[in-house]
Amino acid sequence: MAFLSRFAPRTPRALSPVLAAVLIGLLAGPALAEAPAKAPAPRAASGVVPWLYRGSDVPQDKAWIFGVLPNGLRYAVRRNGVPPGQISVRVLVDAGSLYETEPQRGYAHLIEHLTFRDSKYLKAGEAIPAWQRLGATFGSDTNAETSPTQTVYKLDIPDISSAKLDETFRLLSGMITAPVFTDVGVKTEVPIVLAEMRERSGPQTRILDGTRALFFAGQPLGSRSPIGTEETLNAATPAKVKAFHDAWYRPDNAVIVVAGDADPQAMITHIKQWFGTWKGTGKRPPQPDFGAPKPPAAADPANPVGDAKVMVEPDLPRVFNYAVLRPWHKVNDTIVYNQGLMIDRLGLAIINRRIEGRARAGGSYLAASVEQQRLSRSADATLVTVTPLTDDWKAAVTDVRAVIADALATPPTEEEIQREVAEFDVAFKVPVETQETLAGSKLADDITDAVDIRETVANPDTVYSIFRSSIPLFTPAAVLEHTRALFKGTVIRPVLVTPKATDGTEADLRAALLAPVVPSSASRLAASSLSFKDLPPIGEPGKLTNAEGTSLLGIERVELSNGVKALLWSNEAEPGRVIVRVHFGGGYSVIDPKDAVYASLGETALMDTGFGNVGREELDRLATGRKLSLDFDIEDTSFKMSADTRPADLADQLYLFAAKLAMPRWDANPVVRAQAAARLAYEATNASAASVMQRDAGWLLKDGDPRYATPTPAEMSRANPEGFRRVWSALLKQGPIEIDIFGDFNRDETIAALERTFGALPQRDPLPATGFAPRLPEPVGDPLTLTHHGDANTAAALVAWPTGGGNAGIHESRQLDLLAQVFNNRLFDAMREKIGASYAPQVSSNWPLDLPSGGYLAATTQLRPGDLPAFFAASDRIAAELASSPPTADEVARVTEPMKQLITRASTGNGFYMYQLEGGALMPEKFGQIRSILSDYSAITPDRLQALAKRYLLPGKAWRMRIVPGK
Repeated sequence: MAFLSRFAPRTPRALSPVLAAVLIGLLAGPALAEAPAKAPAPRAASGVVPWLYRGSDVPQDKAWIFGVLPNGLRYAVRRNGVPPGQISVRVLVDAGSLYETEPQRGYAHLIEHLTFRDSKYLKAGEAIPAWQRLGATFGSDTNAETSPTQTVYKLDIPDISSAKLDETFRLLSGMITAPVFTDVGVKTEVPIVLAEMRERSGPQTRILDGTRALFFAGQPLGSRSPIGTEETLNAATPAKVKAFHDAWYRPDNAVIVVAGDADPQAMITHIKQWFGTWKGTGKRPPQPDFGAPKPPAAADPANPVGDAKVMVEPDLPRVFNYAVLRPWHKVNDTIVYNQGLMIDRLGLAIINRRIEGRARAGGSYLAASVEQQRLSRSADATLVTVTPLTDDWKAAVTDVRAVIADALATPPTEEEIQREVAEFDVAFKVPVETQETLAGSKLADDITDAVDIRETVANPDTVYSIFRSSIPLFTPAAVLEHTRALFKGTVIRPVLVTPKATDGTEADLRAALLAPVVPSSASRLAASSLSFKDLPPIGEPGKLTNAEGTSLLGIERVELSNGVKALLWSNEAEPGRVIVRVHFGGGYSVIDPKDAVYASLGETALMDTGFGNVGREELDRLATGRKLSLDFDIEDTSFKMSADTRPADLADQLYLFAAKLAMPRWDANPVVRAQAAARLAYEATNASAASVMQRDAGWLLKDGDPRYATPTPAEMSRANPEGFRRVWSALLKQGPIEIDIFGDFNRDETIAALERTFGALPQRDPLPATGFAPRLPEPVGDPLTLTHHGDANTAAALVAWPTGGGNAGIHESRQLDLLAQVFNNRLFDAMREKIGASYAPQVSSNWPLDLPSGGYLAATTQLRPGDLPAFFAASDRIAAELASSPPTADEVARVTEPMKQLITRASTGNGFYMYQLEGGALMPEKFGQIRSILSDYSAITPDRLQALAKRYLLPGKAWRMRIVPGK
């Protein structure tokens, strides 16, 4: 089942950006867990078995209707009303970069671009506007993806009607079955793809490409990145592209999936009408051979360490990866097979918990993890990633191997198994409790994923039932057997990413994995239980002193005897889900600029320091089998704790948040680890123009306020746990508290829980007066110039005009969002469509509602250094044109219709109202402001947008920044 094979138990937080990038890059393709040694025969089924379930005994999800047209096109449709009025269409073509020949590299992805450029019913330049007029936002509602094994076209169409349903399938059929490949189209689109290639270039891409080349040496996946190469793309012609399209874009190699708020039979009728006459060209080509990992010559079969690679990247921290590789085989997706997957996952979860426990206790590595995936139908791999804490990567690798060796030598304890089973239970049960809220887009994506990885799908009840019935199989002996199998393979290949060439050789890497290792039983976590019943009370419970309605949707404003306020909205819109937000204190505005480093550390370490006698390990034990979280963010004028929980865990979630304020704990280890992670990661922020932009734009746009800056390694080194405690012990005591709780909960029980928790807090210290009023820097001469260490042909730029701030200007702030989108469409056309200089220029408006100033409308892009003048000129020209004459009615419709539909869809869920109203217990005016949101975003005239441009997009007021290659 796609759900089971995609399920991953909770793993340690990846503190290294490279660690995360490598795993994401390698695991972005199809992913399956390892098959049992012998796949069981499928259970005989009566009647016609839907095409997705052939060879499987997994109970069918009866909500889906499956069929096959006479031309071989497969389809799956179902009714789904989340969000109301929307349909989600997916067209999967079973062809990605692994289907290309050497001269065709990049063609699968290029065709994805060309399909949106020119087709039977949408001529050049018409696709994006057409979908926008139908209410779809380009890039989110209208998109496509190309992977090594498939290309998927994705459309989410809101406010569906019979006419829009027909138009959607008509336009889509022209794109898929009859794209138009012309010299102009290819010559226009290739530079855009090359711009996309540049924007994704840099050390992380080099690491991904180098790692992929080693792990899959001798296989197409080793060199077949979907983006292709400059040489093959520049050599593309309409005839060459059409040859690839004719080979693989054919009905017997495609699947259409539709889930949405429409009659399934009507969907099927439209599929038949618009795709039923589609015919393939010639015979379907044979499936390409993706190869298999080969054993190294003269290697020890018990430890077949093969080729290794050292990659030197001066801006990146050290990361050691190795893969245990086995051949990929097609499996029958049966219940027994999935039970084997669960045992695999159980063994890995136990190892990962031990690895994290050793790191927290002061290990030689900052973070490490073990994962197992079946990758792009090319290999079955167990992947181990280690981020050393110091220069001594060999010690870190030895320590992690010692933890793994222990898991291979001795079975886990029953207590360890039961702890992970409890985690699995909640992970499988939550989808059962919240299945009524599953969006049609998610359900459609699940089918396309299942087709790609050659699995089935099952509804959450089926998945949970299979899991519960499988628990007796989760014995120590079974876990040991499966864990051992996960670390056996045809070949083992290691990679070291290092900033220094002197750190080691390929021989050193092989020696590190060939060296004997002593199993470390010390990494096993002691078996102990901890319950919320064992924890002390927050204090003397408070009382509810006031409760009043807000005249909006039954939302209630309440106040406790100690002055704590809350917004409560108990509703059944999303069964099984409760959203909690706690705002307190003064956020960035009350942090002393000289203590700016502790703002950054607070975001990563504050919650891990625990409370009372509860440290990080105890927090994990409390959360076992529960849906609890301790997310923390710093906003301009408040601190925010957040959780997405469920009704059964709400009271305990409130206790966790209140305990953090009432009895904070000050463990040093989380602070020290966060410092180490920040120091290791900092140099990577110099690695590309995009990373410098991400690091520096935010604080520079606030006139260089250090509180918003990423601390340098020197600044981070001067921080210490004592200073962390000094700063945060004061901040946790300050300012008013508001708790917002929206979702499926019992009102009276929640009031009682609030009285026991937040109602028991002592009186708060007052917030200091700060007069905090950030502003955009004054423009002075040439753009501010920063440098990056990445590729010489990449740069980035930003231009920003000051606007305003404050809650009183909320209506204007919304209209500025629309102006920014009109600007974005024009800049997109100027920089991408006309000259191919930028892949995805972005324009956005930022208006801080809780600050009197500091807003701006900004345009950003990545491009070649030589195209910087073109970007600044285009931005100035568009700003001047918007101020001198109103946009056309069509331009306004292209931004207002998608926004109207976005709001309409979003307003069916609690998250929308939470985002709009959080803080409303302290700022009641928010309730009046939300009532105008739809009209603010949809009822706007071209003249009004021109007036806004005249007011804000003033020549001489724009602040500019560019990021260029440097030494």
